[in-house]
Amino acid sequence: MNTSLFELFKIGIGPSSSHTVGPMRAALRFVRELDEAGQLDATARLRADLYGSLALTGIGHATDRAVLLGLLGEAPDTVDPALVEQHLAGIRAADSLALLGRHPIPFNEPQHLLFHRDQMFPDPGVPTHPNGIRFAAFDAAGARLREDVFFSVGGGFILSRAEFHPEKVATSSRTVPYPFSSAAELLHIASAEGLTIANLLLANEVALLESDAAINRPPPHPEAFNGTAEDRIRASILSLWRVMQQCTERGIATQGILPGGLNVRRRAHRLAERLNNPQAPDPLAAIDWVTLYAMAVNEENAAGGRVVTAPTNGAAGVIPSIAHYYMRFIEGPGQSTQEEKQDGLIRFFLTAAAIGILYKENASISGAEVGCQGEVGVACSMAAGGLVAALNGTNEQVEHAAEIGMEHNLGMTCDPIGGLVQIPCIERNGMGAVKAINAARMAMHETEGHKLSLDQVIATMYQTGLDMQSRYKETSLAGLALNIIEC
Repeated sequence: MNTSLFELFKIGIGPSSSHTVGPMRAALRFVRELDEAGQLDATARLRADLYGSLALTGIGHATDRAVLLGLLGEAPDTVDPALVEQHLAGIRAADSLALLGRHPIPFNEPQHLLFHRDQMFPDPGVPTHPNGIRFAAFDAAGARLREDVFFSVGGGFILSRAEFHPEKVATSSRTVPYPFSSAAELLHIASAEGLTIANLLLANEVALLESDAAINRPPPHPEAFNGTAEDRIRASILSLWRVMQQCTERGIATQGILPGGLNVRRRAHRLAERLNNPQAPDPLAAIDWVTLYAMAVNEENAAGGRVVTAPTNGAAGVIPSIAHYYMRFIEGPGQSTQEEKQDGLIRFFLTAAAIGILYKENASISGAEVGCQGEVGVACSMAAGGLVAALNGTNEQVEHAAEIGMEHNLGMTCDPIGGLVQIPCIERNGMGAVKAINAARMAMHETEGHKLSLDQVIATMYQTGLDMQSRYKETSLAGLALNIIEC
C-alpha cells in the first residue's frame, strides 16, 4: 500500500478533481509525451474525445477548459486561476492553440474537442472507467502520429489505457517499511510495532520521500530543507494546511453568484457575519462554524478557485472544516499549547491519509464510478478517523470512527444539478463534516468494540457503487439533476 499522502492531498483548481484536475493532467501528459518522442513540432492537428461522465457533465465541470489548459502546458497545481479566462479567450478568439505554450496549431473546439454523450467508454463493448478521454495527434498529411486513452479515476489520479487495471490489483516498485493492504493489516502492524497509525504512515512517507522525488509535495518553509526527512514531511503537510486555510478565507470573504447559470448565491460570507455577531449564546455555534468552513471551501471550488483535493474536489471542504474545528474549538489536556495543537494537526492529516489510501486502493474515490459515497462519504470517513487521532484516541477508535463515517453515507448518489459542483455538493460537504464529528465522538465513547469492520464497510461501499445505476453516478441524468432542473 504505497500511495503517498501527497498524492491523495494535492493542490489543484476547481470545480472537480476527476473532471477538471484529471483531464488537465491527462492533456498535459499527452503533449509532454509527444514532445519527448520528438513529435510535437510535427503535429499539425490534435483531437480530444470525451466519453461517459466526462462527456455528460464535462461542460458544468469545466472539462473543456481543463483540456485546453493542459494542452497549453498548464498544470493544476501551478496554473494561476486569475489568468485562466485570459488563456481560454485567446484560444477561442484565434481558433489556435500553442501546444506546451510554444507550438501553435489550429484548434476549433466544435471540431477538435468532442463530447460523446451517447457513448460510455472510449472502446465500445470494453467496460473500463466512465471517465475516459482519447487524444490523437496528426501530422500535416493527416497521418496519426500518436494516440492514447486516459481514464480520470477520481481525486485527480489518471491512468493511461496501458496502466488501467479494472481489478485494482496494485503494483508498485516503491518500498515502504510498513506496507498495508487492509485496515485489519494496518491495525495489526501498528500493534506489533507499537506505533500509532499516524507514526506508521509518517515512516512510510519518509521512505517515499527518500526514494521517489517524483511525488509532487508542496514546498515547505526553506528552513525545513535543513532538517530531517520527518521535518520535511511535517513542513509539507503544514504547507497543505496553509493552502486550505487560504481557500477557506477566500471563500468566506467573497460574495456574489457562482458561475454556471444556476444563479447559486454564495452564502459563506453572510453566515460568517451572523456567527461573528451572535444575538444570543448558542451551544451549537461550533457546528455552524464547521458548516461554514466546509461551504466556504466548496463555494471557492465551484468558482474554479485553488483548493486541496481531499480526497476529491467535490468533497474538498470536509477535511479542512474538521481541521479548523480541531484548531479552534478543541481544548484540554495535551491540546493547550501551539506545539501540541500542531502535533495534533499532523496526526489528523497522516491518519486521514491512511484511511483515504485504503479507499483509493480497495474501492474508489470517483463519483462517476461509485457515486458521492466515494467522495463526501470517503472524506467523512477520513476526517472522522483523523479527528480521533488528533484527540489522541487509540488506533482501534480511529478504525471505528472511520467505519461509522462511511456506514452512514452508503448508497449516496452523485446527481449534481446542471452538471455543476454546486447543488447538492456545497451543502453536502457541510453535512459530511458534521457527520465526521459525530462519528468520532461515538467511537471515542465506545469501549467494547463494534460489529462491522472498516474493511467490510469499504467493500460494501464499492459493491454498492457498482450496483448503482450509472445515471446516478455523475451523469446528471437522474435524481436531483433530473427532477429539479431550475433553481
